[in-house]
Amino acid sequence: MLVTRFAPSPTGFLHIGSARTALFNWLYTRHHGGKFYLRIEDTDKARSTQAAIDAIYEGMRWLGLNWDGDVVLQSTRKARHAEVAKEMVEQGAAYYCYVTQEELDAMRQQSAHQKFQSPWRDNELTAPTDQKPVIRLKARQDGVSLLHDSVYGEVSVQNSELDDMVLLRADGTPTYMLAVVVDDHDMGVNYVIRGDDHFTNTFRQNQIYEAMGWEKPKYAHIPLIHGPDGGKLSKRHGALGVGEYKAMGYLPEAICSYLLRLGWSHGDLELIDRKEAIKLFDVAAVNKSPARFDWDKLKHTNAHYLRQTPDEELAAYICDARKIDAQSALGGRIRKAAGLLKARAATLVELAESAHILEQRQVELDTQSANIMAAEQTKHILRTALELIQQLPAWEMELLQQMVQEVAHACQCKPAQVMQALRAAVIGTFASPSIMELLVILGNDEVMSRMKEGIK
Repeated sequence: MLVTRFAPSPTGFLHIGSARTALFNWLYTRHHGGKFYLRIEDTDKARSTQAAIDAIYEGMRWLGLNWDGDVVLQSTRKARHAEVAKEMVEQGAAYYCYVTQEELDAMRQQSAHQKFQSPWRDNELTAPTDQKPVIRLKARQDGVSLLHDSVYGEVSVQNSELDDMVLLRADGTPTYMLAVVVDDHDMGVNYVIRGDDHFTNTFRQNQIYEAMGWEKPKYAHIPLIHGPDGGKLSKRHGALGVGEYKAMGYLPEAICSYLLRLGWSHGDLELIDRKEAIKLFDVAAVNKSPARFDWDKLKHTNAHYLRQTPDEELAAYICDARKIDAQSALGGRIRKAAGLLKARAATLVELAESAHILEQRQVELDTQSANIMAAEQTKHILRTALELIQQLPAWEMELLQQMVQEVAHACQCKPAQVMQALRAAVIGTFASPSIMELLVILGNDEVMSRMKEGIK
């Protein structure tokens, strides 16, 4: 059975790049009917925070990336990590090293470009009694290590480039390199999908698998996400926490759909829903080149999923965001208008902001509306429209459209000019849905009140 894991470090919030790694792991696992585990790599207690751990949980749940079993906190497994390190010493695959940090710094200054060579690797020196040692891996010094990667194919590294890395610190705490391998082995992880910045780590960690006689997992190293300019992804490019995208009004379905297309594709499909993604996803189709983050494409994707969201759900969001009683008359107006508003919004924030046209009393004019309202012809059109509106037997679309035709005939202008005048006076902006549908939703009292203010 396929077993994967997502193992973020809680030294910050769930980054958008990490979210894509989690998504790829989750989709590949669900595609094969395997197990997907979540492990929090919190061994760096100085930088790990509970707030970051909670944000990882919240981000994963918001994205719909449910995990199997209980979350594994790496910090609770220190005894197991130390046990393996000491077993490797007994087997001759690792050794105790008493080189102090000061000595190590001095060696590096003398030969900055040479690999560190510990004098404790093969020599039977007398161990100092007043100093606790670290445990280092006795890395292979010759030959070549090979790796078959599901994305990059055959990859190799000269073993002479790999150093005797520290496995266990002097205080008994494990390093990342050791803890990852021990946890993956004990959790039964047999497929590791992670960023290609871990290639060197993979070659180093594989030596631990080999030293312990454990079966190595298969690997898929994913190219990182770059900014639109091809450079490292920065905050201005989109290198933000998942929670920040939620606050900006993006939908989890849209985020996942967009991230899926960053470095992976299936024919000409641009938008792929969750069920279809599970059916189609395969790491073998991941591109070797870094994907480029594009805000416009993300907004386009989000707008698509926003339009697919039920109007009732969006109306509830608008009321909550604008602190409006959903059962009030204004709440009812919002429910009626949600379908119109979502057609022009790209995010939930834009949607909520656009609802101001339904609740404002003092209409704020944009430049185009202000120019229209300044014309005497506009006032003449509005006065004529007011007279006819007061004679309407009912506030219905068909009768309002007939009213527009009659005003145009009376004012010797085109119907489009009548609707422009109504839009300017009632809404104050041309960046809004159909004026005729909004007139119906606003109701005759509100419309006439705004028209009178416009004439003034």
